[in-house]
Amino acid sequence: MKILVVEDSASMRSYLASIIESGTNDRDLEIVEAATGFEALKTLPHHKFDAILTDINMPDINGLELVSFLKNHPVYKMIPIMVISTESTMEDRNRAAALGAEARREPELAASAIAQDIAALRHARLYSRLYIS
Repeated sequence: MKILVVEDSASMRSYLASIIESGTNDRDLEIVEAATGFEALKTLPHHKFDAILTDINMPDINGLELVSFLKNHPVYKMIPIMVISTESTMEDRNRAAALGAEARREPELAASAIAQDIAALRHARLYSRLYIS
């Protein structure tokens, strides 16, 4: 499983990576980090991501713009996106949902929920490999 974490705060990126790692026993887990939305866009063509976690408030391309781009792009629109933000308003979280983000979480309140979301995604990925492919 390969997950892209997009967050401008290095400490928050590290925190999110540790939550993901502790919530899964996937030996093939790979976490790729991007510090900005622009860096995420440059990274996307070089990897096949199973999920993306993104902050909302970032310099250059913010998380909502990133979600909008990804959900309107034929190659990336099926990648599950979780918006993780400590500074977002309810309006931002609702807009993320309207743009197609599958989950919206506040990291300090939802570490176990983030880990559960990643575990559920891993299970769905294994199911699709076994029964749908």
